[in-house]
Amino acid sequence: MTNPAAFAATAALMSEPPRAAMLQALLSGEALTAGELARVAGIGAPAASAHLARLVEGGLVAVHPQGRHRYHRLASEEVAAAIETLGGLAATVGPPPRRWAHGEAFRSARLCYDHLAGRLGVAVHAGLTGRGWIAPAPGGWAATPAGETGLAALGIDLAAARQARRFACDCMDWSERRAHLAGGLGREIAACCLRRHWVSRLPGEGQGDPLARRRLTVTPEGARRLGEALGVAA
Repeated sequence: MTNPAAFAATAALMSEPPRAAMLQALLSGEALTAGELARVAGIGAPAASAHLARLVEGGLVAVHPQGRHRYHRLASEEVAAAIETLGGLAATVGPPPRRWAHGEAFRSARLCYDHLAGRLGVAVHAGLTGRGWIAPAPGGWAATPAGETGLAALGIDLAAARQARRFACDCMDWSERRAHLAGGLGREIAACCLRRHWVSRLPGEGQGDPLARRRLTVTPEGARRLGEALGVAA
């Protein structure tokens, strides 16, 4: 455990609503410019630059210059997991809402950094374990022989998944209160679903809503393939 002063300093970086909105938007896994993040947070460019400088200095956000632009991403998978976990904690504070506050589309399917979340992500995790495609292993999960065959047939790049620091691990889903799959395998499953148009990002969103960029919709082909392979009812 880190010392209390460092813990408080990191927590303080997330405590300002504009910075919290930026971090939530970056959970989409996209690299965003300061202008895009300013619009999401509802603030001007100078204020956005100041907030981003704090996040970069604090190690929560990384900057990638490209030509005249500077793109911002979450600094690591650990940062993404901390934000997702904090979202779950925030959802438990106070009386439970009568309705899901962020809309059923957000609860049904979304990205959590680079992997699937919401009901879709939880269902994929349940399908993988239920069919015996992944089994418990030190630090998370390992692919079984049946999983190797089934995942390869779906087009999942297992070699790329194994290059990640963790091959497969649980990430607690803050809307469903159950685990979805993170790590290299979670990333490659999400990448395959997007590449093959089994899921797609919802168009025309993102202005002023830090959660909008994370929303997904399952296509008819995706519902068919994920249903056949993993029993996912999308």
